[in-house]
Order: sequence, then structure tokens, then C-alpha cells
Amino acid sequence: MRASLVLGAAAICLLVAIVGSISAGAAEIDPFTIWQAMVQFDPTQPNQLVIQEFRLPRVLASAAVGACLGVAGAVMQGMTRNPLASPSLMGLNAGAGFMLVIGMVLLPWLDFTGLIVLSFLGAGLGAALVFGLGALQRGGLTPVRLALAGAAVSALLGALTTGIVIVTGIAQDVLFYTAGGVQGIRWPHLLMALPWMGAGLVLALLLSRGISLLSLGQDVATGLGQRTGLVRAGGILATLFLAGSAVAVAGGVGFVGLVIPHFSRFLVGLDYRWIIPCSALCGACLLVVADFVARMVNPPFETPLGLITALIGVPFFLWLVRRDERGM
Repeated sequence: MRASLVLGAAAICLLVAIVGSISAGAAEIDPFTIWQAMVQFDPTQPNQLVIQEFRLPRVLASAAVGACLGVAGAVMQGMTRNPLASPSLMGLNAGAGFMLVIGMVLLPWLDFTGLIVLSFLGAGLGAALVFGLGALQRGGLTPVRLALAGAAVSALLGALTTGIVIVTGIAQDVLFYTAGGVQGIRWPHLLMALPWMGAGLVLALLLSRGISLLSLGQDVATGLGQRTGLVRAGGILATLFLAGSAVAVAGGVGFVGLVIPHFSRFLVGLDYRWIIPCSALCGACLLVVADFVARMVNPPFETPLGLITALIGVPFFLWLVRRDERGM
């Protein structure tokens, strides 16, 4: 009952955040006009045109990206039993951004769907490098060592990305991806990304019971008859779908996948059948609010969305590392 109430409250908060984000801006728009733009769109009305062409795809993109990053972090933390696991800290975001830049330079004819596929490959490359580097360290894959390996791989891929951008002179084209944000999103981009995002979210929900068992430990999950290899493979695929499509849409937005799963566990407990939908709703709400702040903190200029989420995530990350070191 508590988990159901939490999900209901999170859904209401998300709806309020979406309506508030659409309403506020250079032109204040009342909720009735928003409703008319949704059900009886009139392109001759300037406010309705602003809603349909600019504000609605932007707020839906921020909600979808937040949901994807929150669920990706929850899946990673559940499968690895690592409280520091997240797409930004495990090299997925950096790898996806690196491959996006490679695609822009070497394959300029690629459409948005092709860039999404490249982000999947880049996310897999980043994760493979992090886990490979972590496994080489003496003492095995502890949470802190994985975090250090993730920081090293992210720095390396970030430096390579910056070098390619400088040499090829495409800084203006990739500024959107490096800073992070959804200000340039329009309906065609969002509609191409939504099937990939939806596939990742559905797969994560289908695997939620198996992830709950994996979070108890490999031996416990195997003893309860769980096919752990299949669950891990599905979880990796879901994470690549979620992180890759999120980076393709919004660029390098960090720390959402780190903070939101911990917050969801605090709200609904340790069952990933509740943690995953709660992470989706809370992640969506967080990024909608963060994008609203990014628009309003210094108008008419845009503040990078990644900066807003970092202001929340960095102190939380430092607290987690300190807590983990005390427990070692």
C-alpha cells in the first residue's frame, strides 16, 4: 500500500512539474491554454503554437531522459550490488558521447537513429573499459575501485572527445552534447528516440523480479532458481538502450542515475518491482524541474542541464564514497 501511494504521489508531482514547466517562460501560459493546445490545437494561436512546437517536446524529452537515467542507474546498482553504479560514473555517458562525436566526424550522413545506435555502442565500450580496468586492480571489483575506474575511463574518453572536436573544428555542433540539455529537441528527434527508450524501460520492468534476487547475491539468486546469466544479459541490454538513447537526446547529463535509485529505495523499500517504476517517475520529475531551473536561472540564456544535476549529484556522490570507505 505504501509503495502504491508513493508511485501515485510521484505521478502527481510529475504532472504538476510538467504543467508548471510548460506554463512558465518568456510568455506565461495558463493551464487552460495548455489543455486546449493538447485537445484542440489551433496553429493560429501563438501560445498554442509555442506549446506544441517548443515547450511540449522539450518537457517530454526531459521527462523521458530522466526516467531512462533513473531506471538505468537502478538496474546497474541492483545487478552489481554497487551503490556507486550509474551511467555517468561507469563510463556509459562518456562512451556514448565519444561515439557520437566519431559518428559526426566520420559518418556525417547518419540520421538521428544512426546516432542513437552509435550511442549504444559507445555506452557498451565505456562500460567494458570500466569493468575491465576495475578487474585488473588488486583486490577485485569493490565499489570504490569501480568508481575510480569509471572516473579514469570517463576522463580518457572525454579528453579524446575534446581532442577530436578541436582538431576537426566541430565544437559548435557538439556543444549541445557536451554541456547537456534538451533545448534543441523537436518532435522528430523525440519520436525517433522514444521506441528505444520504451524498449529499455519495458525490459527493465520485465527483469525487475530477477534484479531483486540478484541484489541479494549471486548464490541466493541461484539457489532460488534464478537464471542469473539471462537476467544479467537482459539488464545490460536494457541499460545500453536507456543510457544510449538518453545521451543521444540530451547529451552528458550526469548523476541522475546515481541519486534517484537511492531515493527510490528510501521511499519504496528494496523490491525492484517497485524501485524501477519509482525511479522512472522520480527521475522524470527531477529532470523536468532541473530543466525548468536551467531555463529560468539566467534568462534569456540557457544554463547547461548537466550543471544543475551536478550541483545535486556531486555532494551525494561524495557522501556515498565516504560512507562506503567507513564500511570497508
